Amino acid sequence: MLQGIYTLANDLVYDQLVALLNSIEVNVGKDFPVCVIPYDDRLEKVKNEIKKRKNVELLDNQTIIERWEDFARKIWNTHPFVRQKWDSEGIEDVYRLGMHRRFCAFDEESPFDEFIYFDGDVLVLNSLDYIFEQLKHNDFVVYDFQYKDPSHVFNVKSERLTQVFSQERIGKEIFCAGFYCSKKGLFSAEKRNWFIEQLQAGEAEILYPNGPDQSILNYLVMKGGISAYNFALNLSPDQKTGCSVTSPHFELRDNLLYDKGQLLTYLHYIGVPLSAFNRLCAGENLGIAYREIFLHYRYLYEPENRPSFRGKPQPYDPQPSLTQKVLNKLSQVFKIETKSS
Repeated sequence: MLQGIYTLANDLVYDQLVALLNSIEVNVGKDFPVCVIPYDDRLEKVKNEIKKRKNVELLDNQTIIERWEDFARKIWNTHPFVRQKWDSEGIEDVYRLGMHRRFCAFDEESPFDEFIYFDGDVLVLNSLDYIFEQLKHNDFVVYDFQYKDPSHVFNVKSERLTQVFSQERIGKEIFCAGFYCSKKGLFSAEKRNWFIEQLQAGEAEILYPNGPDQSILNYLVMKGGISAYNFALNLSPDQKTGCSVTSPHFELRDNLLYDKGQLLTYLHYIGVPLSAFNRLCAGENLGIAYREIFLHYRYLYEPENRPSFRGKPQPYDPQPSLTQKVLNKLSQVFKIETKSS
């Protein structure tokens, strides 16, 4: 029974990948197996980094990758309007097709029997033993609070949504696809064909095109009747922790984060754009939340390359000035008047 960790990466997320791998090495184990699923073919820096690490491999099985990309295409081909939407936006294939490659971890030919998947914008801060232990009782394990906001998982405007899943299930079972623990072979070819049939019968309209891979995975788990467990719903209030960079109250101690005294399992920099990490590592003084712990793990083995900053950090997404707001408003009014004339 081989256990391991998957993540998705290409050269654009190199800095985040290094930080993630270093955090795994320090807080999970130096020899714990990791497999990087390629987001696309931009992999020169990723491959060079993997060569330095005996516990890390690249998933280079093109058959597996094509199998799950084909599955993603079949799913979105059942959708009633998404093709028109993506065509109008100049998207020739499936939106963020590379993100759907995370499904490769479920393939019968994939490396790990049991696995944890982490998005690339994550730091792992604690042992994962208790997560894998839960797999003895469930086939799918998560630890997040996405259930509070279904609007980024399903099309909540669809009347069909509550016909497919009860409101009670929607309020308890949805999850963030940035972290989950599961087993390979969970979705057989026969099961995948059945999902396509259900979606073709009209259920596809409940999917959320702006978070395509997350929406699909939630659908597969919930529709497939998979035994799932969310630590956020089961731990006592004094045991559970947050996981999102949007929580401002975490305490930094010894390059770890604590939530009211409890060590976080992972920190997810959800919502922080890739460009902000790249600019930060290029030396730009940006005010990213919990940036010190990110920089610690990113430059753990190359402290001489860590950027140093002076002065007050600047926001990575500065708000428009009052003048710019006025100009934007006038521009909108002008467009409306032009259309009506």
